[in-house]
This record gives sequence, C-alpha cells and structure tokens, in this order.
Amino acid sequence: MPDPSAFKCGQANFDLGFYCEATARWPLSWIELVGEPLLGALFPMSRTPFSFGLVAASILFAASARAGETAAAASASGYKPVDFTLHDFHGKARSLADYTDKPIVVIAFLGTECPLAKLYASRLAELQQKYVGKGVQFLGVDSNRQDSITEIAAFARNTKIGFPVLKDLNNKFADRLGAWRTPEVFVLDQSRAVRYHGRIDDQYGVGYVRKSAAAHELQSAIDDLLAGRPVAKAETKVVGCLIGRVHAPDPAAKVTYCNQVVRILNKRCVSCHRQGEIAPFAMTNYDEVSGWADMIAEVVRQRRMPPWHADPKYGHFGNDRRLPEDEKDILCQWAASGAPLGDPKELPPPPRFVAGWRLPKEPDQVFSMSKKPYRVPAEGTVEYKYFPVDPGFTQDRWIKGMEGRPGNAAVVHHIVVFSQKKGNRDELQRQLLAGYAPGAAPVIFPAGMAKFVPAGSELLFQMHYTPNGTEQEDISKVGFIYADPGEVTHLVEAVAAVNSGFAIPPGADDYKVEADSFSFNFDMQLISLAPHMHFRGKSFRYELKYPDGRTETLLDVPRYDFGWQTSYELANFKPLPKGTVFHCTALFDNSTNNPNNPDAKATVRWGDQTWEEMMVGFYDAAVPVSQSDIKARRFPSFIPSAEQMAKSLIRQFDADHDGKISQREVPLKPLARKLFFVALDQNHDGMITTEEIISGIEKFGIVDRRPDAQRVSKR
Repeated sequence: MPDPSAFKCGQANFDLGFYCEATARWPLSWIELVGEPLLGALFPMSRTPFSFGLVAASILFAASARAGETAAAASASGYKPVDFTLHDFHGKARSLADYTDKPIVVIAFLGTECPLAKLYASRLAELQQKYVGKGVQFLGVDSNRQDSITEIAAFARNTKIGFPVLKDLNNKFADRLGAWRTPEVFVLDQSRAVRYHGRIDDQYGVGYVRKSAAAHELQSAIDDLLAGRPVAKAETKVVGCLIGRVHAPDPAAKVTYCNQVVRILNKRCVSCHRQGEIAPFAMTNYDEVSGWADMIAEVVRQRRMPPWHADPKYGHFGNDRRLPEDEKDILCQWAASGAPLGDPKELPPPPRFVAGWRLPKEPDQVFSMSKKPYRVPAEGTVEYKYFPVDPGFTQDRWIKGMEGRPGNAAVVHHIVVFSQKKGNRDELQRQLLAGYAPGAAPVIFPAGMAKFVPAGSELLFQMHYTPNGTEQEDISKVGFIYADPGEVTHLVEAVAAVNSGFAIPPGADDYKVEADSFSFNFDMQLISLAPHMHFRGKSFRYELKYPDGRTETLLDVPRYDFGWQTSYELANFKPLPKGTVFHCTALFDNSTNNPNNPDAKATVRWGDQTWEEMMVGFYDAAVPVSQSDIKARRFPSFIPSAEQMAKSLIRQFDADHDGKISQREVPLKPLARKLFFVALDQNHDGMITTEEIISGIEKFGIVDRRPDAQRVSKR
C-alpha cells in the first residue's frame, strides 16, 4: 500500500471536487467497482500511483462533500433502511419496529458539539411538539465516536429535546443510511421508505445566520406525507459538521497524533480549542481530536480554519494565523490515514495557560458587567444591551493588557468595553478599551505602551447576544493588567476612519463606501488595524496617504466575515509622520446572493444593530509621552479641529458637491435627520454649510472635551 503521506491534501481541484479526507463514505462494493478506474482517470500516473487500499483509506471525498454527498442523496429517496436496534442515553433499546403505529418517522443525526446541531435542536423539539398528535415520531441519532453517553444526555437535557436520542456505536447505522453530517434528517413513510433527505431549513448554515427561515423543507415534507401527496422536494444539500466516524488507523502511517499533529494543534489551535474557551470543542486529547479528524481536514483545506482573512500581498502581521502548507498537509495526511495515535512517549508537554483567561498572567483587576445574569432568549434577535459599571477608580489608571470574557460563550457574539465620564450617556464620549469577539485575541501592548483612564471614570459594557436555540444566562466580565505610570513611555489611542453617511440600495451587491481619517499634527506609531462592518460587509481595505503624496496599502480583507472580528497586529510598528491620513474603502453586498443578508429589499443605513450597517476602520496608534507629561496629564490631543470635523461631514453627505448639505442628502431616519438640521442649520434655510457646522461644534463645546477624539473617530 502506498504511503498516504505521498498524497497532498487539496493538490488537485476537479469539477467533481475530489480531495483527501479521512473517511470512506460509500459501500465497499462501490469503491471496488469504480474507485480505482475513476481515480486513474482523474489523477495522472505521473503522480503517486493509487491502489484500492489507498482509495479505501484516504480519498474519494469531496471538498464541500458535494460529489459523495450528492451521490448518497440521489440514492436516499425511496431507500428502505433495515430495522435497527440502538440504545438511548438511559440504556433503553429502541428499534424502528417499535414505531409501527407511526405513519411517519423522522431520523435526525445530531452531534453534541456541532454548532449547527445545537442551533437546530430546539427547532426539532418544536416540530416534534407540533406533530406529536399527528402520528409523527422523531428520533435523534448520534454517530460521533467522540460523543459519550453522558455528553449525549447533557445535550438532550440542555436543548430540551423531548424525543429519544440514540447512540450509534461505530457509526454502523449512519453508514447504512448514508448520513454524513450533523444535523441531517431522513423522513420515512409508513412503508419506511425514505421520502425526504437533507437539511431542516435554510436559516442557519456554515458562516451565515438568516433572520428567519425562508424554506422549511423538513416541515414541508412532513406536511406533504400527512396529506397523502408526494414530497415536493425530496432532497436538499446538507451543511454542518462531518460525523466523527470510527476508522482503522494505518499502522504504517508516518504521520501520527503523537509525533506531529499534537504539536501543530498546541501551537495553532489549543488557545481557543480548550475547555472554557470560544471554540465548540476541545483539542487537548487524542480521543476528542480523532473524532474531529475529518472535519479538521475539511476546514483546513477550505481555509475556514484557522480564521484569517487578510490578503497576504499586503502587510506583515504578528498574529497571522494562517497554517503553512506543510502543516495543512500533515493534518490531512493524518486524517487520511485513519487518525493514528502513534507512540504516546512522543507526546510533548501540554501548553500552559492562565486558567479562565488568554492573558499571559492573571489580571490585576476584574469587573463583571452586572451582579445579576442577563437572560438570553432561545431564539429571535436581541438588540445591543448596555451595562454601566463603577470600577471605583480613585486614581488614574494606565492599562497595558485587557481582555473581555464572555460568561456564556454559546450566546455572546461580542463584548465592547468603554470608559467614560461617570453618568455619561452620550455615545460620542466613550473611549474604547477592550473587547471580545470570535477570533479576537486579548490586547497586550509592548513594554512602555498603555491606555489612559482618568480617575472617576466608569466602564460601559456593550453586549451583543446571539440566541442559540435554548434560553441562556450570561454575566460577562473584563480583566485589566495595569502598567506602572513610571514605566509608561507611549500613550495608546484607538482612532478610526469612519463614514456614517451612506444608504445602501436594495439588491446592490458591490456598494462602495469610502472614508478618510483625520490627520494629526504629531508623529505616531501604528500598532494594529481592525475593520468593522456588519452582515452586509463584503471587503475592506486600508491605505495610507502620506503628506508627500505617496500612498501605501496596509491591509486588504477581500472576504470580510462578520463572524470573526479580527484585529490585525503589525509585526513591526509603522511610523506615521504628522499629516498622514488613513483612507478606507469598504464594499457591501445587499443582494440575495449574500446568505447573511437580513433583508435584501431594505435600504440600509448606519446603525448599531446587525441588520443595519457600519463602516469603521479602527486603528491603534501610540504617541510618546514623558513622565512630566503623565504627572501633568499633558497628552497629545487626538481631538480634530472644528474645521476638520466640518469638512468631514461635508465630505460624507454632500452628494452633489456644492459645498453644502441639503436634507435630501442626509441618509438618516426621519427623526435623526430632523435633529441633525435643528442642531446645525442655524439660519433655517434647509441647507447646512461648513461655517454653520463649525459654529455648532463651538456652540456645543465639542472640541473642549478630551474623549471627543475617540467619539468622533469611532462613529
């Protein structure tokens, strides 16, 4: 048998999508009949020669499972699975024959740690309740090798599933029925022929969450059968986690968990994939990881993991999470060889972490968002929630390390922690301190660099929750590591290029929005970049415009993903001479081609909620400060002048370029537009000029308040 390591995962991309993965998913006879001839046609003999043994062990798997899964789906309709006997988590044996009185049986393949299975568990429970009196029996099946009976019981209890959930040892029933993923459903009629196979509905998928489902395929199939009609749509494409199948490891494999794989996981994955962290499952032991071998190979090959969205043509980043090609090959080869353990004597010592934190040390102080937990509903949309907290700062604080921590990572999408004057409710006067979002690392500034929070400030938690199918509770927190003021050499400020004056038309799939930052009259050092948009965000680019006319692209994110709020930390800080301007360009997709789009028929404007949009190019910059500056609170001002702010507003809203803003040019909601003109249109002629904006700014005293640099730049 050839060495599986000779086959490079993803080395060829054919229309059929064959790649290396880890599990044989077709009956042996199918592989024997067509496997070798088909592979011989697909892969030139100048490459590694293929034998049946290698075929059975390592290939015939599709990049998005479309070749194999389509074949399985095509044969599912009308197929009659033989009776089975599986045990539920109580140990009770269950057979298909037990439900002869039920005209319809729904079999749902589930996994205890699959995010989509968790989301859809409550949907299945609702459907079971809806059809309980109509002769429809729901059965859950867990075929994952890594899911224990105890974990299955906890999953059923936490998701409030009222129907039996059965353990499919050695995935024999999944193999017989042709199930590949979780969640995946099969609907059997009175004769126990499969009449529907596929997804539950179209609300949730890999990388997207719709506001509600538009197609309810499982429910429609049940309704058709109950009404005596043929099922209108008998097959749909399944998305979700690959079932963790049991494989026979290749005893001659050169790549094993102990000799290579665990080292890659420890270096690249375990910081998130460990108990209590944001990842859906841990990668800290062989038994768990081996069950995910197929899925690891798939997401690595498709570059979904580790999450990194920057175009490598531009910039060098210290937190670049991309896997080198040789490490991708190792993970794929390991999966293709049946995920062998290897020699435990070769295991390295496990990495050490601070319990409960990703900071390099225990935080000096921790603040919770509230004393009582916030209750998150099972479904629906939760608007941003705000929780003010008095930290009791009686002296100025310099913060060099900070991390937001979700109390319940299952439902916390992101946390933003601001500092502000105590009692302030003006969002424009908040200073961004710390945050949490999927993929975001804690903030650790280099020696001598820190953010400044004056005595008497309060903290404000902005919480964004995403329901996961069951009612949950959360108390999130933030941890700070303080710097000794005597060691501070640089003040760090979070500033940004922002455009809030847009209106994305319905159906637009490539809508451009641009923004320039304010320029400052002092030199700075650039530390990091963090683009921010919502569900319609498509791409984002940062460019520098230097005072001498030169331009430079710093970062290009061609496929922006709202699910991963990444801060791109420069490997080497970049000097920014005074007068430098950041120019940011964002593209938005408000079409039906965007699966995340909440409403392709809406005109989309600026707003906090995810069904609205933002266009913000955050960046962290550092400026030098002396000890005498610190004692006197004499810091470089990031507050733009009134003239700068006025020109920025004109640039955002003046669509006809006449140097003034009319009411029709302001894409705000009616009340917001009215207030905008009440504040700035001083002669009430329906037009706002640069002079009126400057006068309004000076009238309201905006330029005299230190937090305004952050507040202006963060909008």
